[in-house]
Amino acid sequence: MAHHVENMAYVGQTPWHGLGNQLSTNQPIEVWQQQAGMDWDIKEAPVQFMDTVDDTQSRLITFPQSKVLYRSDTQTPLSVVSQRYQVVQPREILEFYRDLTEVSGFQLETAGVLKGGRKVWALARTGHSATIQANDVTNAYVLLATACDGTMATTAQFTAVRVVCNNTLAVAIDDCKGAVKIRHNTTFDPDAVKRQLGISVSHWDTFMYRLKLLSERKVKHAEAESFFRQLFTDPGQTSPAKPNEHAMTKTLAIYDGQGRGAELGSSKGTALGLLNTITEFVDHERRAHNRDNRLDSAWFGHGAAIKQQALDRTLAMLA
Repeated sequence: MAHHVENMAYVGQTPWHGLGNQLSTNQPIEVWQQQAGMDWDIKEAPVQFMDTVDDTQSRLITFPQSKVLYRSDTQTPLSVVSQRYQVVQPREILEFYRDLTEVSGFQLETAGVLKGGRKVWALARTGHSATIQANDVTNAYVLLATACDGTMATTAQFTAVRVVCNNTLAVAIDDCKGAVKIRHNTTFDPDAVKRQLGISVSHWDTFMYRLKLLSERKVKHAEAESFFRQLFTDPGQTSPAKPNEHAMTKTLAIYDGQGRGAELGSSKGTALGLLNTITEFVDHERRAHNRDNRLDSAWFGHGAAIKQQALDRTLAMLA
């Protein structure tokens, strides 16, 4: 497969990876399901294997403790899981947003399938937004994603998207109040997830208030260099530890004016500028096998962890 993005759909601006089916706004869930490549089910089958008795005989043995998950449309196997595993269907990810889009003013903006169906997601704008300074606007989204290969729990996550550069950052501070995670050994209850996320709506205001404080925290250039050096130095290295020179060079260039929105007053020479630099680097510039791997990493993997480290480190600068 040339791309890890099996399929996706979007409204508005073409995604940075240039993939997907463009839709007009306010399309029903059924259209999203078809155009995002999510119109199939995850099926289950027992794990079986062939035991060779001798040169002329063999027997089929069932392993009852595990089951195979596979796609209903292509019969492609997705993973082997325990019998306790509770499947979350691709359509359930989109159905989560039905009442939110029809009643609560949410707007689906992208949805799709990664890694051949092992991971599915949908992202919707909530209608909340905040202006930090002048034209520096950040919008609030809810990302719902799940995986059937053991790489992640079903996760509903508040996500901030900076308009000027389309950078994404998980709204997860103070013990991750901006996220709800449901392990696959329990049943996914969308109404319960919405209730838990509802408690966190005020967390968006707290999050944006802290970003505003970061925009007011001035940073000297030597302090910026130290920030990037610490972030991109592997603590597990033997002494003397050396930073990732490519990452250092690229992030310093972004911070010093090459980044989207780097010259805005909220970013130039500020702690928020450090954070914005890291989100842009991870989302758009960090080395990856392909653009689809970068998306997976930036939202769910090592890239997301780097952004969280940057958020933690910049917030610590306010102390």
